[in-house]
Amino acid sequence: MPTDFTPFASLGGGILIGIASVLLMANFGRVMGATGILAGFLMPTNRDDWAWRASLLAGMVSAPALYWLVSGQSVVVQVPVSTIAMIIGGLIVGVGVTFGGGCTSGHGVCGIARLSPRSIVATVVFMIAAVATVYVTRHVIGGAI
Repeated sequence: MPTDFTPFASLGGGILIGIASVLLMANFGRVMGATGILAGFLMPTNRDDWAWRASLLAGMVSAPALYWLVSGQSVVVQVPVSTIAMIIGGLIVGVGVTFGGGCTSGHGVCGIARLSPRSIVATVVFMIAAVATVYVTRHVIGGAI
C-alpha cells in the first residue's frame, strides 16, 4: 500500500486550513473543528449560526470542483479499505470525538495554536492512535481490512 508524498500540495492545504481557522476565529469567535461544525449544521441552534456552518461546508464540498475548473485535473480519492472498514472506522472516530471533546482539526489546528493543554494532550493521543493503527494495519494484519 504505497503512500504518495506531496509536500507542496500538503503545505498549500495546511496554509488554507490555517487561514480559514484564523478567519473563523476572528469573525465569529469560533474554533474550526470539522465535526462540531457538521454537528451544528445538522442540529442548528439559530439561523445565523447555521448560515456560516452551511457556507463553510459548501466550500469544503465544492473545493474539488473548483480545483478541477482551475487545473483541468480531477481530484483522485483512493480508499484502500472495504466499506465495512470505513463504517467501523467512522463509528470509532465518532466515539473518539465525543469522548475527546473535539476532533483533530479543532484540537490539532486551533487548540494547539491557542496553547490549550487539553488540545495538546488530545492531539498527542490522536497521533499515537494513528501511528498504532497504521502499524497494525500494514505490518500485523497486512493491510487486509
